[in-house]
Amino acid sequence: MSHGFELEQPAGAGSTAVARPPTGMHAVLARVNALLVAVSMVAMVVTALVLTYSVVSRYFFHAPTDWQDEASVFMLVGVTFFSAAHVQARRGHIGIEALASILPPAVNVARLLLVDVLSFLFCAFFSWKSWTLFHEAWVDGQTTTSTFAPPLWIPYGMMAFGMSLLALQILVQIMARPGREGSAP
Repeated sequence: MSHGFELEQPAGAGSTAVARPPTGMHAVLARVNALLVAVSMVAMVVTALVLTYSVVSRYFFHAPTDWQDEASVFMLVGVTFFSAAHVQARRGHIGIEALASILPPAVNVARLLLVDVLSFLFCAFFSWKSWTLFHEAWVDGQTTTSTFAPPLWIPYGMMAFGMSLLALQILVQIMARPGREGSAP
């Protein structure tokens, strides 16, 4: 399985692998991804606390809750889309490796490139459509139908930003493929 930041083998037999620090766009994406993963971890903890509060307040105090579910869903949308590029940078998304072991190396490289290009095209399209949803929700002042009625531009914005970052991550990985002239790690 290929990873976003590979280890470089120095010249010489029997040498140990040395981690090559990311450069250029890889470095920028690595920093942005690290920040978004930290935010996502905090959001997961907050979501767990909010849902726990919701259950406790309804069960023990019979207090109606209307904001907790939507707030939790919004946070989970953010976590999902904000962490997608980080997972992609490590090639951690679900993949089927059965073909990799039976295909010749050259065919496998072409297969991986095709998958990356198709993934990029899908993510770019999804990102574009997400930005249009965000714009419509912002301009029209769309909200959810609950009594809490938070604005829909919040989850649409997180979805659009996360998908844009994922598409950029895939594009950078395509451009840095081994064998390309001047490709970076």
